Amino acid sequence: MCHDTTGNYKKPSGLAGNVVTKDLEFPPGSGKVLKAIDLSKIAQKVGKSSRDTCGACHFNGGGGDGVKHGDMDSSLAAPEKALDVHMDASGLDFTCGTCHKTSSHDVAGSRYTPTAKDAKGAHLRGATDNGNPATCVSCHGTTPHKTQVRMNQHAAKLACQTCHIPEFARGGIATKMNWDWSTAGQRDANGQHIVRKDAKGHITYESRKGDFVLAENVKPVYVWFNGQVNYTLLTDKIDSNQAVTRINTLGGSATDGKSMIWPIKRFGGKQPYDTVNKTLITPHTAGNDDTGYWKNLEWNKAIEVGMKTSGTPYSGKFDFIKTQMDWPITHMVAPKDKALGCTDCHSANGRLAGLDGIYMPGANANRLVDTLGWGLALLTLLGMVGHGVMRLLTRGKK
Repeated sequence: MCHDTTGNYKKPSGLAGNVVTKDLEFPPGSGKVLKAIDLSKIAQKVGKSSRDTCGACHFNGGGGDGVKHGDMDSSLAAPEKALDVHMDASGLDFTCGTCHKTSSHDVAGSRYTPTAKDAKGAHLRGATDNGNPATCVSCHGTTPHKTQVRMNQHAAKLACQTCHIPEFARGGIATKMNWDWSTAGQRDANGQHIVRKDAKGHITYESRKGDFVLAENVKPVYVWFNGQVNYTLLTDKIDSNQAVTRINTLGGSATDGKSMIWPIKRFGGKQPYDTVNKTLITPHTAGNDDTGYWKNLEWNKAIEVGMKTSGTPYSGKFDFIKTQMDWPITHMVAPKDKALGCTDCHSANGRLAGLDGIYMPGANANRLVDTLGWGLALLTLLGMVGHGVMRLLTRGKK
């Protein structure tokens, strides 16, 4: 995979990754101008991909550094071993292309075609019939633990990432965990847009986008995942009486034989929907015109134009609904001495507490199993005591 190696490209927030080929005032009305890229210069600087070239887009997904994924941000440009054992800049120094072998940007390991369970084992790179080269198993095999062999039993049901990525957003860059569009539109006393920041300089409110909740060193949520991802489409009817509307749903269960326990980032939100047609909405946000929400802060104008552009009916009535989106976590792999320990899961309030389809000693209580276990322990103790007493009584006798 080849990229622009000039190092000048930066993904503009709000343009969906589209490059700027003509000077553009953005955001509209701000007086700030995004300079157009020099295509002739870029054509002379095409080369191999790197963490920087891939990261120019993928570190900034969702509107800013670390916003979307939680396990990908600019801290991975030159990480230390503690942040990612594979991409360690002074160690293995993997680039994205080391794992994500690709042709024409058809990327192995894409979140659109994920491999949740890889049973094919380690294989040679370039052997395209062997499956996805971006899985942990493709290098480490299905029995990766050489000294603690019992741990390989865990590898039959736990994705490697579950233990080896104890937290995400560990590189000092916060990720967004909640985005509330319903509070957008506020202006100050002079009618100007508002921006609020926390003590670390993170934007927590913006008139164009609403309120944000950000976090670092986040413990993942854990789910059964079989690689199937279903998305709520613009034409799908939604139930506004539900506590939350899922933008995507990760398929999987403890009994389907295809799933493993995976760590995910659960991204909460609140966004507009059509209260009559019961569908989600695509508002017109960015644009140097009077209907773009980021310029005029008027939802009805922005929604009407956005829905017309997407070819979807709009009733003229809207409200806001709570939403949820799940992102599998697979980067920021910690060194093995920083992976989860036994008690992280095998305890009353462990990492996997509440996950269906599992029974873990030390975490789950079952009266019958506990009674049988304590009964066997008591019988063992009585046998040992009885044996000791008999030895004392018969000592000195043949």
